[in-house]
Amino acid sequence: MVEMRQLPFLNGIKAFEAAARHGSLAKAAAELHVTPAAVSRMVRLLEQRLGVALFRRTANRLSPTAAGRLYQAGLARIFDQLVDLTDQVTRLTERHVLTVGVGPTFATRWLIPRLAAFRKVAPEVEVRITTGGVAAPFADDWSCGITLGDGAWPGLEAEALFDADLTPVCTPAIGRGLRVPDDLAAVDLLRVSHAPEDWPSWLGAADVPGVQAEGPMFEYYGQALQAAVDGLGVAMGVRPYIDDDVTAGRLVVPFALSVPKGRRWFLVYRQRRVDDAAFTAFRRWIQGEIG
Repeated sequence: MVEMRQLPFLNGIKAFEAAARHGSLAKAAAELHVTPAAVSRMVRLLEQRLGVALFRRTANRLSPTAAGRLYQAGLARIFDQLVDLTDQVTRLTERHVLTVGVGPTFATRWLIPRLAAFRKVAPEVEVRITTGGVAAPFADDWSCGITLGDGAWPGLEAEALFDADLTPVCTPAIGRGLRVPDDLAAVDLLRVSHAPEDWPSWLGAADVPGVQAEGPMFEYYGQALQAAVDGLGVAMGVRPYIDDDVTAGRLVVPFALSVPKGRRWFLVYRQRRVDDAAFTAFRRWIQGEIG
């Protein structure tokens, strides 16, 4: 027959340890989400059951007796061990969740095609992609975000990933008719509504003031690039959006000129995430991808 373990008054022990650590019934009550009177009552009940005084009480001060100091020191070690044990147990079944906030074009044009590679190196991580993009504020429950900017986001850490360079792209068939930038006057130049400065910036650098971008307009870069793949016209490509399509031959870069957009792609995150296993694995992987 298994002998029953006689445990002490655990609620009283919690109340005593908190009161002794804070030196205050009120602070202990706030930590335990009870009233100071409840803390006092539990501590007195514990003292009665132990048969020893744990505190000397005065009008403005709560100080442990010699027995109280001995009990507090021992309880501190036990509580620390309990916290460590609980962490060990929860880690055995812990789900490593990675939530990445990205714009829709970056998600479809770069990140999602590479997720299989990340899954191979971190199969224990459950990946969740949420699209909000540059216009969306960094959500508190995101593990990290990938966004275009200048690297200055108050309250966030930012690590540079890619340069964002502008260069026109089109199908090979259209590209064969584009020998010099002036030839762009004969084709539709596809535009992105939130980036009206892209075409003027590139055309200015190419010194073709007579050419204007007046083709169909799209909400996202991804839509404009898909239209370019479908032969609708010439889109302004942004790296790394265009890299896979160019490598696969779906799009070509007809001109050697590439113009910096003036911003870069950054991995952004909160400092508290640096020890998170899922984020650490993703951060190491994406740094390897950009090599």
